[in-house]
Amino acid sequence: MNYKPYAISWNTTYRCNLRCSHCYLDTNALTRQSASELTTQEGFRLIDQMAELNPNQLLILTGGEPLLRKDIYELASYASQKGMMIVLGTNGNLIDDDIAKKLKESGVAGIGISLDSIVPDSHDKFRGLSGSWDDTLNGIEACRRQGIEFQIQTTVTRENFHEIPDIIEFSYNLGAKVFNLFFLVCTGKGQELTDITSQQYDQALHQLYEVQKKYQGKMMVGAKCAPHYRRIVYEHDTTSPLIRTYAGGCPAGTHYCRITPEGNVTPCPYMPNISGNVREKSFGEIWKGAADFQTLRDANLHGRCGVCEFQHICKGCRARALAATGNQMDEDAWCDYTPGKYGNKVIRLATSETFGIEENFTMTWSIEARGILKQIPSFGRGMVIQGVERFAANKRYPEVTVDVMRAAREEMMSNRKTAFPMKNAETAQHPPFLMGEGKGGGEPLQNEEIPWTEEAWKRVRNAPDFVRPGIYKLMQKKARQHGYKEITSKFLSEIRDESMQLASKRIRNIGFDELRMDAWDKAKEKLKNARKKEVIDNIKAFLGERINKNEGIITKFQAYLKTAGGPGKKEAPVTPGWTEAARQRLEKAPIFVRGRAKKSIEDFAIQKGIAEITCELIDQYMKNIPSFVRNRFK
Repeated sequence: MNYKPYAISWNTTYRCNLRCSHCYLDTNALTRQSASELTTQEGFRLIDQMAELNPNQLLILTGGEPLLRKDIYELASYASQKGMMIVLGTNGNLIDDDIAKKLKESGVAGIGISLDSIVPDSHDKFRGLSGSWDDTLNGIEACRRQGIEFQIQTTVTRENFHEIPDIIEFSYNLGAKVFNLFFLVCTGKGQELTDITSQQYDQALHQLYEVQKKYQGKMMVGAKCAPHYRRIVYEHDTTSPLIRTYAGGCPAGTHYCRITPEGNVTPCPYMPNISGNVREKSFGEIWKGAADFQTLRDANLHGRCGVCEFQHICKGCRARALAATGNQMDEDAWCDYTPGKYGNKVIRLATSETFGIEENFTMTWSIEARGILKQIPSFGRGMVIQGVERFAANKRYPEVTVDVMRAAREEMMSNRKTAFPMKNAETAQHPPFLMGEGKGGGEPLQNEEIPWTEEAWKRVRNAPDFVRPGIYKLMQKKARQHGYKEITSKFLSEIRDESMQLASKRIRNIGFDELRMDAWDKAKEKLKNARKKEVIDNIKAFLGERINKNEGIITKFQAYLKTAGGPGKKEAPVTPGWTEAARQRLEKAPIFVRGRAKKSIEDFAIQKGIAEITCELIDQYMKNIPSFVRNRFK
C-alpha cells in the first residue's frame, strides 16, 4: 500500500500567550522561543520535502501559538504556493483585522480556533488567562470581517461534558464551517487532568452522531482523536458517508504525522516517540523508513483491539495505548466496546476505491468547477472527481460545471453512499475548508454567501432562467439586511409578498389599478436601462405563453394592487429610532449577533408601540436572553 501524508501538523513554536491546562507541549517553554526552533530557511526546506511526497496535502500550522512566530506568514505563503492547503491552529486571541487580512493574503484557507465553553469564566479557567474568551470571540469576528473561514474545536472534559450540544449550537451561530470535538489524550500537561470516563466517552460519541444530523448541509460536525466514532456511526448507519469516505482508522503514521518546533517527527501530536529529525534526515526518509511508522502500518494490534471486528474501521487511538502502557500497539483502554457483538470477522468497508485515489480527469471541467475542487483536501479530491464524473456521464453532461457538481452532491447525499463537500451552486464561490459545509451566522459579511435550505432551492429552480439570478441576488441582499443566517421557504414567501406590495405601488403610480399586460409596455417606456427592458420583454413573453396560471398568486397580487396607496390602507410599522446611548450599547455586541439583535429589539419596540429605543428598553428586552449573551451588551 502507498502510504502518503495527507495531513501534517507542524508545531511551529513552543511560545504561547496562554497557559492551557491540557497542553501536550513542554510546560517550561510556554513564553520563550526554543533555541533549536527551525529557522525560516529550514522551514522552507522542510516544506519542499513535504511537497515531494504530496504537494496537495493539508498542512496545519500550529504551536504553541503560531502567530507568535514572526515568519508564519512567509511559511504559509511558501507552502500555499507549493499547492498545499494551509490551516492555522490558534487560540484566536491575537487575531485582529490586520492579522486576519495578512493570513488570507498568505494563502491560509481556514483557521481552527479553540473554544471550550460558552461560559466565559469556564473557558478562561481552562485556558489559564482571564479575558481569553472575549479575545477569542474578537478574533472570530475579525476572521468573519476579512472573509476567512474558521472552524471551532473544543476539547471535551468532565467540566464541559454537559455543555457540548450548546457549544455546537453556539459555534453554528458564530458562523463556523466545521465543529470538531477533541477527546483528550493525557500527555504533557494533560497528564494532570482527569479525563472523562470510558462510559462518558462512548456516550459523548453517540450524542455527537445524533447532533451532527441536525447540522447536515450547514456545518460539519466531527470527532478528533476518537477513532471509535467510526464504530459508533456504523452501529447507527452502515451506509453513512461518515464511515465510507476514509479507510484505516487512526491515521497516525499512515496518512498523518506531527513535526515539533525543533524538527522532530512523531506519528501524531500526542505521541512523543521520535521517529527522526528533519535536520538529520529528509522528511521523506523519515516518513518512508521510520520503524515506528512501519509498526503502525503493519497494524499488528494487541489485546481487545487485535480481536475486534472494527479494527480496520477504528484501530483504536494509538496515542492512548502508548500513554497507558508504553506500547503503541496495545489495546485502547478508553474504548468501552467488547469485541464479538457483530461476529468475529473483521468488517471491511469498500472505501479503498475512493479514499486517497489519484486525481484522474476523464471529462472537461469548467474553470469555476476546478477552482472549487482545489479547495478540497487532496485525500478527498480523487473521490470527488470520480463521483462527479460518473454522475455527469450517466446524465450525458458534456462538461462538469458548478451546477453539475451541485446536482451530483444532491444525488450522492440522497443515496447516502458517500459524502461530497459542496455548497449549492450559487454559493460555491467561497468553498469551505476541511470539507465542511457553509452557513452564515448572525450578521453575515457583505461578501459572504447565505446558505439555502433544500426546500427553498426547489422553489427557485422552478423560476424562469432569466429571473432566477435576480431572485438569488435579491434574497441574498434581503437575508443580510434582516440578519438571517439561512434562506428558507418561509423567508422566500415573506420577501415575495414584500416585493408584490412594492410592485403594486409602482403599477398604481404609472396609472393602473388592475392587472393588465399593457402595464409592462408602460413600465418599459419609463426605463433607460437596456438590460431591464430586455427582462420586461422576457417576462411578458413568458406570461403570454404560459398555459397554467397560479390563481392564488394572481388573487394575492390583485388584493395588494387594490390597496396599494389607496385610502384606508394599513401602513407598515415605522422602524423606531435609536438614542445615541442605545446605539453605542448595540455596537458593543459582537458582530455575529448584532444584526439579529438590532432587528429583534426594533420588533420588541414596535410591539410595545415605542418610537425610540433607549438603554432602558434594551434592558427590558434582554431579561429573557441567556446571561452569556446579555453580558456582551454591558
